[in-house]
Amino acid sequence: MFAKRQSALAAAAGAPPEPRSRVAMEPVLNALKKPPVAAGAAGVFVIGAAALFVAVLGDPRAGAPTASAVLERPAAADTAPTGAEAFGFSGLDIYQDLGPIDPALMGESAMGGEALITLPDGASVASGQGFSAPVRAPSNPLPKAPIAGLFQPGPNGPLPRIAADGRVPAQAYARPFRSNGKPMVALVVGGLGLNSATTRAAIERLPAEVTLSFVPYAEGLQTWIDMARAHGHEVMIELPMEPTGYPDNDPGPYTLLSSGGADDVAVKLDWLLARATGYFGVTNYLGDRFATSDEGVSALMTNLRQRGLAFLDDGSMRRRPGAFARASADRVVDEEQTPAAILRQFNALEAAAKTSGAALGTGFSYPVTVEAAARWTAGLEARGLQLAPASAMTRRPGR
Repeated sequence: MFAKRQSALAAAAGAPPEPRSRVAMEPVLNALKKPPVAAGAAGVFVIGAAALFVAVLGDPRAGAPTASAVLERPAAADTAPTGAEAFGFSGLDIYQDLGPIDPALMGESAMGGEALITLPDGASVASGQGFSAPVRAPSNPLPKAPIAGLFQPGPNGPLPRIAADGRVPAQAYARPFRSNGKPMVALVVGGLGLNSATTRAAIERLPAEVTLSFVPYAEGLQTWIDMARAHGHEVMIELPMEPTGYPDNDPGPYTLLSSGGADDVAVKLDWLLARATGYFGVTNYLGDRFATSDEGVSALMTNLRQRGLAFLDDGSMRRRPGAFARASADRVVDEEQTPAAILRQFNALEAAAKTSGAALGTGFSYPVTVEAAARWTAGLEARGLQLAPASAMTRRPGR
């Protein structure tokens, strides 16, 4: 098209003008010598030239690169998969780098068949991405949060507090528990709220005595906590703390820093604790470097104690006292994410409970962890142990 238009202009430019009478043009030339007429004629000429240019050459921007896109409103997302629906690791990379995935976890696609491991009660745990443990009916739902008197307005939302009558969140939001005299084991499953399928599976498949720990950045965090409490689970919020390698190893926004000081800890806690209500305590996410800060840890524990909150750590802050109530995990059950390795950790947890009377384990919400935990907890009573919520493992300072 451009070649044809340019050829037409060239032909027109080279054509000889038609002869005109000199006499006939003199009145016109005399009129153009007058300034007002000349200015008007010039304006008409410019407009006419522009019109001719567009008529002959078309859109002056026609040669510029263009792009078009069809914009459509995305369809509403389906509800999160429930119980028996399979799911993978999608979305977990936001919170923790999984690294290379063990082929045993990939099921038939990698192994030509699904790897199985037999638990002490005779059940088999599949290492694939689906679940075989059944969905559990809600068991003794906990009161809907927030409970009157246990919160106060904060700059970013409601914050937990000790009620005027002495009630504290560490007790009011905990799952009620009564020991039957058997050795007790407790399990915390964390990293919840980022992956809807994983989160729903943990809520629906794990017994109500298993404590669930949620990421503060999760979308719809309060909805997830409400759902967990409706199924009988007590819940915690995870506090991001400075690890070795920070900021390259970054737990997320509002991370508690070893160099931050008391004021920095208080400001960040106001944001983190206001993300939702209904939790009896908090736990650490990473934090080996923050744990070395006497000022930072002291400020954290003081704040939690004043708000009536418990603090449970993964075992890395065992020697740090404080908060309203404290507990430290005896072992992390899924540092190695294979069914056999997780089973060994569960067996060790049972042995520790039988030796000392109680043991607390913690794990991340990997599919294999949730599946193994669902099967493991089902056989505890037959093996002479009692499953307890993590809050039952906490102790008040000095008691």
